[in-house]
Amino acid sequence: MAISAVLLLFVLLNETDGSHIIGGRDAAPHSLPYMASIQLQGHHACGGVLVKEDFVLTAAHCMLPRVTVVVGIDSLSANEPTKQEFRSTRFIPHPDYDGHANDIMLIQLDRRAILTEAVQLGLLKKGRLRTSTQCITAGWGDIGDNNTLPLTLQEVNVTTLSQQTCRRRWRNVPLTRSMVCATGARSFQGFCSGDSGGPLVCNGAVAGIVSFSGQRCGDLTTPDVYSRTSSFSDWIASVLNSNEEIDTKL
Repeated sequence: MAISAVLLLFVLLNETDGSHIIGGRDAAPHSLPYMASIQLQGHHACGGVLVKEDFVLTAAHCMLPRVTVVVGIDSLSANEPTKQEFRSTRFIPHPDYDGHANDIMLIQLDRRAILTEAVQLGLLKKGRLRTSTQCITAGWGDIGDNNTLPLTLQEVNVTTLSQQTCRRRWRNVPLTRSMVCATGARSFQGFCSGDSGGPLVCNGAVAGIVSFSGQRCGDLTTPDVYSRTSSFSDWIASVLNSNEEIDTKL
């Protein structure tokens, strides 16, 4: 996925958002009630996961100025009654993010989301994620690797790969154990531009955050790479807990 500066340029130069799952399908409306759309100047830029009423988990390379975070939606264009919109007040990227590794970040919202049937907190996966686990990834990203935009939230089935297989295919890119790879059942299935920060969902829990892929979306020779959420569980908990202590003192 593109770095922040490129992502910002892409959003500013396009009338509509440029982010969609490739080779997938329409997700059932509000079937992923923790999905968030991170928007810049009214245009979708990245995905995210609501993990606390006032915090969204996303990719660190999605750090953009003055974003709006929207939850409770299926369509980016429809004015759905379930929609809730927030301003970002603080970006907290992982302290060891280096532009590649540890690509994960928390965004604090200006107020707490109201939990409803269409707005829920995402459950983060704990423990080991087994090779060949059947998962889905979701987002409002490019559905054709050609700036074709979806009308509604998209999802696609993917399968996790072993670290050995992933490293063999990404020979020139240093992969760490905090990353997990997954591919679709056939070529050109997976995430694409604008899906950054969205979830890899395995057995109902968020196991990864969309990080980067190859030059062609869904290319089996360069599997999609996610930040493994279980590798960052202590950091996520420390940020959320420290903020709760501040709120209690206030």
